[in-house]
Amino acid sequence: MDMSGKRVLITGSSSGIGFGIAEEFAKAGAKIMMHGLRKDHEAVEHLISIQKMSKSEVFYQSADIGKAEECEALIEKTVEKLGGIDILVNNAGIQHVAKFEDFPKNKWDQVISVNLSSVFHLSQAAIKYMNKENWGRIINIASVHGLVASKGKAAYVAAKHGLLGLTKVIALEHAGSNVTCNAICPGWVLTPLVEKQIHANAKEQGVSFDEAKKNLLLEKQPSGEFVKVEDLGKIAIFLASEAAAQIKGVAMPVDGAWVSR
Repeated sequence: MDMSGKRVLITGSSSGIGFGIAEEFAKAGAKIMMHGLRKDHEAVEHLISIQKMSKSEVFYQSADIGKAEECEALIEKTVEKLGGIDILVNNAGIQHVAKFEDFPKNKWDQVISVNLSSVFHLSQAAIKYMNKENWGRIINIASVHGLVASKGKAAYVAAKHGLLGLTKVIALEHAGSNVTCNAICPGWVLTPLVEKQIHANAKEQGVSFDEAKKNLLLEKQPSGEFVKVEDLGKIAIFLASEAAAQIKGVAMPVDGAWVSR
């Protein structure tokens, strides 16, 4: 689908799912603002990689989106560089795993601020520009953990469940306009974050990385295969297209039948 002329901000796009989404929007011709925690000069390699496949302009801006003021500044910088904002992909997220009784309070606050509060701040700052043009797309990268729970992930599960609620409220309040808000709920995707978890599982279980990877998939994801980042990018582009104009407030599982069990 052609995204030529569309202006998109993708948070957490210097690696993993966000980078894959940025690649697909670049191929579709969108003007892109990439984002991450790396300083601008450290992100040159990622920026060049996306620029090579893009038909349009690509920029990068670092920001700590755990802070409201940096969320607002990121939106303003995007508008300054791209000339506006049509599509916001809230992808950035962090994880911490611990039993509920032992879950560190500072980690709870950090996960909630990055995975949930940032989406509120970024979306609120962006939607005023979308409302002016009566067109916009907010696409929240949630998780299958927005639909079901797993042990040891109190903050992450709470944040992702909250994110789906926020998605519905934004969609409902703008249902009569051309501004939509939807969420994508991936299952296991082989990102650096998940690789770190597999390595930890392998050490804990006393097995190889490949065996731990297999165990992780079969425990939750009946397909036995990881979700591909490029597929998530294509789904995001679909939700940004006119074909999805009447899709509002959905939580779309892309999870190899995880929630169908």
